[in-house]
Amino acid sequence: MILATDTYYHPDGTAKAVGVLFHRWTDTEPARVVEVNIPEVEDYEPGAFYKRELPCIMAVLAACDLAEVEIIVIDGYVMLNDSGKPGLGVYLYEALQRSIPVVGVAKTSFFENTVHVAEVLRGDSVKPLFVTSIGVDLNEAAQAVQSMHGEFRMPYLLKLLDGVTRS
Repeated sequence: MILATDTYYHPDGTAKAVGVLFHRWTDTEPARVVEVNIPEVEDYEPGAFYKRELPCIMAVLAACDLAEVEIIVIDGYVMLNDSGKPGLGVYLYEALQRSIPVVGVAKTSFFENTVHVAEVLRGDSVKPLFVTSIGVDLNEAAQAVQSMHGEFRMPYLLKLLDGVTRS
């Protein structure tokens, strides 16, 4: 299965982490949705977002059967620049002992990141999604995101994930 994750941070220092599981990139509906309330999160640290986000993703993974998870999609970057500075995706991949590939899907470009990113245009949008990956070929990851269900820039299941996370 493919697991897409996202986290919403509440002003009171808590968070809601969500995972949407689906069988194929082209699926129109999730197989399952996992919601985890996080009682306390780290403060945001510029340049070290992973310190805040990674424990939330790990909480979602703890609620899943990892033997079923073939790939993880995050809202963010795997690598942050052309030199290969690790982003959230690298830290997640390492936390899982490099056993599950990670694909990052971001809505905004990250400065000095052209080597490890593929721009994906979907629907009629002229603004690309920025796809990064580790443990899976970047072009394969970009094609997978391109193939996801939905006629808009953001694939339907990722938009659904965002909505559940914020509700």
